[in-house]
Amino acid sequence: MAEITAAQVKELRQKSGAGMMECKEALGECDGDLEEAMLALRKKGAVAARKKSARVTKEGMVDSYIHAGGKIGVLVEVGVETDFVSRGDDFRTFCHELAMQVAATAPQWVTRDQVPEELVEQEKAVFAEQVKDKPEKVVDKIVAGKLDKFFQEHCLMEQPWVRDGSMTIEQLRTELVGKVRENIEVRRFVRFQLGESED
Repeated sequence: MAEITAAQVKELRQKSGAGMMECKEALGECDGDLEEAMLALRKKGAVAARKKSARVTKEGMVDSYIHAGGKIGVLVEVGVETDFVSRGDDFRTFCHELAMQVAATAPQWVTRDQVPEELVEQEKAVFAEQVKDKPEKVVDKIVAGKLDKFFQEHCLMEQPWVRDGSMTIEQLRTELVGKVRENIEVRRFVRFQLGESED
């Protein structure tokens, strides 16, 4: 069995967003192969998240953040399973990080499934027009890549975390789910900017 170094664990943790012990175990199971360990973590994480995602999040909190001398304000609603976890520092810190993320990046939706289908089709058409001169066999891949980039910019859970761009907000949430052993659901947010009118 390969010797697992702290540097390997750190690198895998940065790439995956998983906890340190999970990364160490995954690397051990995969003889130090980073790519294999990443795949193993993704499989475990997907299974664990699916199991927990069915659980009802009847507790939680609404958190707020005011930025730029009162010129930007954010409210976020985040659900969790128990009152005990909702009162914990880790959960409250996560909620506040979300509010600051929304203030900084101005996402429009929580997840990609909330983006109106007609807007997705409109964006696809625009992207297809932009690459119409490319070979036909690569057009679909390019359009899919541009669409993913659109979702990363406009959907909170897919955005890179402003404090650590190697992690997405979803990875941050998944890491906390693993730590508190409860489902966490980012329900909604609203962002106000002084002088900005509603569409």
